[in-house]
Amino acid sequence: METVETVRGSTICETCCDAYYWQCSQCDGWNRDGAYCGNDCCPADCVCDDCCPADYDDGDRGGLVFDYDYRPRPIFHGTGPLFLGPEIEIATPGHRDWSCAELANSHLGRLGYLKNDSSIDGGFEIVTHPMSYRWAMDNFPWRMLDELAAAGCEATNRTGIHVHVSRDGFTSPSHVYRWMKFIYRNERQVTTLARRTSREWAAFTDDDRRAVKDYAKGTRGYARYRAINTGNSDTFELRIFASSLDPRQVQAALGFAAASVEYTRALTAHDIARDGGWTWPAFVDWLTARPAYAPLMQQLEALACVC
Repeated sequence: METVETVRGSTICETCCDAYYWQCSQCDGWNRDGAYCGNDCCPADCVCDDCCPADYDDGDRGGLVFDYDYRPRPIFHGTGPLFLGPEIEIATPGHRDWSCAELANSHLGRLGYLKNDSSIDGGFEIVTHPMSYRWAMDNFPWRMLDELAAAGCEATNRTGIHVHVSRDGFTSPSHVYRWMKFIYRNERQVTTLARRTSREWAAFTDDDRRAVKDYAKGTRGYARYRAINTGNSDTFELRIFASSLDPRQVQAALGFAAASVEYTRALTAHDIARDGGWTWPAFVDWLTARPAYAPLMQQLEALACVC
């Protein structure tokens, strides 16, 4: 007898599926939660708890922005093992708050969603489902950023770009260790590329530098507002970047997140000891031979950050 996997990850037989479960009209997953979420937002043909927008904020944006703690079931795009999940914080003009949220949602579709963030003080963060780097470069709605800028949205000193990097994208604890050491050893160049230094939201600390070996072994960090937030079970969160509505700068942020992981994946003890593998010039040399990271190289050159 064939089996079916439910949205909660359970495996059930077709008989039970037909008798007790129903299929979500948006994600096609099988679910036995109540057919309606109990809110007016639930469409007539009903959706499962993971897809139903029951957690929308009821403020002045017409139900277009989710609460901060909204966590939908991730939908992966592209080919792994490394996936990236950007969060782009933007400020909106007060009188166009609703229309800007509507504009962003119209471009995102089911790729992502908008969330409240009290730290922005008027705006929202654009969050996508996990994407491979190549898929993101080809399919992220880059035009959305230009149109939001034209509508009066902007990056401020209170907004940032956070890039979640999947833990499953690393081959071993040693790989995690090499990646973190590379970033911490090159703080000056990394913060130049990131276009900000923030002890409030993305601090580089001596405590974290000393704890890299523990983080690589799976220890979860106790503080969130670090250059690399290690407190999540499935991702490391790079919090270093200033926000931007310039597609080139957002592409560079995603490029650095991906390239730094791939560069340190094959880095050997010989590379580090004899060839300066942890140095920034060695990383830049590696980038120049890989056209996929051209947006990152262009930003490094624009910021005079190639050495």
